Amino acid sequence: MTDARPVGRPPARLSGFVIILVATGIAGVISYVVTILVPNRVGPALYVPFAVFWSSIYLVVGALGGIQQEVTRGTHPVSGDGPYRVSRARNFGLVAGLTVLALVLATAPLWVRAAFPTEGWALVPPLAIGTSSFVMVAVLAGSLYGVSAWTPIALMITVDALLRLIGLAIALAFTTDVVVLAWAVALPFPVTLIVLWPFIRPSIVGRSQLDVGYRALTWNVARTVVAATATGIMVSGFPLMLGLTSHSVPRALQGMFVLAITLTRAPLIVVAMSLQSYLVVQFRNHSERFWRQFLRLLGIVAAGGAVLAFGGWLLGPAIYGLISPTGPQPDGPFFAILVASSALVAALCITAPAVLARSQHLVYTAGWVAGAVVTVAALLLPLDFATRTICALVAGPIVGLLVHGTYLVSAGLRERRAR
Repeated sequence: MTDARPVGRPPARLSGFVIILVATGIAGVISYVVTILVPNRVGPALYVPFAVFWSSIYLVVGALGGIQQEVTRGTHPVSGDGPYRVSRARNFGLVAGLTVLALVLATAPLWVRAAFPTEGWALVPPLAIGTSSFVMVAVLAGSLYGVSAWTPIALMITVDALLRLIGLAIALAFTTDVVVLAWAVALPFPVTLIVLWPFIRPSIVGRSQLDVGYRALTWNVARTVVAATATGIMVSGFPLMLGLTSHSVPRALQGMFVLAITLTRAPLIVVAMSLQSYLVVQFRNHSERFWRQFLRLLGIVAAGGAVLAFGGWLLGPAIYGLISPTGPQPDGPFFAILVASSALVAALCITAPAVLARSQHLVYTAGWVAGAVVTVAALLLPLDFATRTICALVAGPIVGLLVHGTYLVSAGLRERRAR
């Protein structure tokens, strides 16, 4: 997969940031609409299997997002006027996509009953097609990020979200069948590639190259995928982990927690996660102002988290009651804690690209894995459902931040001594 400097691409860093932020904001609003639309149409009980499938596919997609992170880090622009260059990113993506398809289908007997106890095998094909096609999405997006091609990236983010909303809206107009809804969630990944490729191809083919060969790329991707898997467990896959560790908890109560967590975590986490590749490029290409950028972003997350937590305390219960008036209702302090936990994850989404931009794949992976291990361990504690859920949401990202933060502080001190 290769890239180019598209005609009309904004030359300034701020312009690129604004374009990606706007696209991410649109996608975030659409995710909110989906979050409101589906449970209102299907009800809290049926929302649980849909949320588990959504969590499952985005757990795998989140893991495969590690491919995008490494392709972003390793992609650099080249002139398109020279001889044809074999696209290592494209070839790697094709092989990796087929591998994911085979792995999902081959391992399904091991997890299908636990993950999808009611729909079972009917949800395996949309999961396999959606996740395997996402590999090429990740490779293409990573290549675009690597050369700062902001407009095509924004198109990919926006079109994918719009197609998913349109598909779900059409499906919900005729049925509440979870399998049909699952296909509406999965198909936008390949369809986005098909729809946008004619527009992106002229400015991408023969225009970028990776700075590593297949062997180093595979090893680096293996580590970033492990880290991204841990990210998925802590974020998009959290409802799945919650369901797997809470079989004795009533579905209505599970549905309340899943919906409340989804509503409160989206504003900070969705934006922070969508900007990770952008931050890798910025931290990599502008090392001379690394600490100023890094500390300013952490300050923004802390301030935003405090404001949103206060807003969640005051307005969360009323907003939740409008969206889901039936069933258990969470209180203000619960929403404030959920928002605070999302700010911790958003901070982790800043420390992670800061570490990866320095090619510290081991530290990058260790932070996410440590956070995921603590998250799952907290869910297994012999505590009541609410307490262990809150512990998992808060303790996991704190541990990840400690791992990344320890390395970054040590690196900063070494840099000061070296001056």
